[in-house]
Amino acid sequence: MSDVQVNSLTKTFEKGSIQAVNDVSFSVEKGELFGLIGPDGAGKTTLFRMLTTLLLPDSGSATVNGMDIVKDYREIRRRVGYMPGKFSLYQDLTIEENLHFFATVFNTTIEENYNLIKDIYVQIEPFKKRRAGKLSGGMKQKLALCCALIHKPTVLFLDEPTTGVDVVSRKEFWDMLKSLKQQGITILVSTPYMDEANLCDRIALIQNGEIMSINTPENIVKSFPNTLYAAKAKNIYLLLKRLEADEEVESCYAFGEYLHFTVKTDGNENDLLNAIAERHPLDELELKKIKPTIEDAFIRLMHENTIKVTADGE
Repeated sequence: MSDVQVNSLTKTFEKGSIQAVNDVSFSVEKGELFGLIGPDGAGKTTLFRMLTTLLLPDSGSATVNGMDIVKDYREIRRRVGYMPGKFSLYQDLTIEENLHFFATVFNTTIEENYNLIKDIYVQIEPFKKRRAGKLSGGMKQKLALCCALIHKPTVLFLDEPTTGVDVVSRKEFWDMLKSLKQQGITILVSTPYMDEANLCDRIALIQNGEIMSINTPENIVKSFPNTLYAAKAKNIYLLLKRLEADEEVESCYAFGEYLHFTVKTDGNENDLLNAIAERHPLDELELKKIKPTIEDAFIRLMHENTIKVTADGE
């Protein structure tokens, strides 16, 4: 049986006017590192709060460790670890006091499960007498993870754990998750950072409360259906407008210092790029073929969903 099984979960707010999670279904296997990838407002936090029994779904069902999130909420709370997106530990308590408090809540001790948190705790132990409110973002992150692990959970829910921390702390955090995965803990992590998707075993791309795709990061990228090209010019805004109006261009969007675009009919790469260069002879024009990324796949799926919703509305 899957450690987490979600079946058509739905949640609305404001008397049904806001659809936060819409008919979401997926499963997570034991020992898997599963990523929920999407921007702010996509429904990630609402979904996690239902799975950790903090919110009741409007419809649908879900199980964690085979237990129903509504009927068995007490037992689920004893078994799972949850690290919310907003730092929620006691600011006036020290590192050591916070950890002792959470251990006591779960009727355990730091010593009993120290092996589980040791690799993380040793990084903040020199500051164990410092109040939590005085910690840096990376240290708060490590403390929160220790507190979520202190009762040895079977499933760990991490809601945007690396938001607002520096690049080095983000890397250290994902290294810690790999270590926890090796200890057999099932991990669900949500993030708005597309580059973190590649660090998961499988991912679900979510937007507007709906799952757009579930697969391994590699297979999601492989599923990108068209050849992808990049373009830039001295006046990149003018280039964007021209490519958007070009009848041969299927899609075009800004991506860092380049524009990424696809064409309606694939053909010889050099012929296609030469034809585009002739139609749009801008200063310092650069055109090239590139490999798609997770973010490109996400943008394409989002665009397809928008077209579908518009068509259904008509």
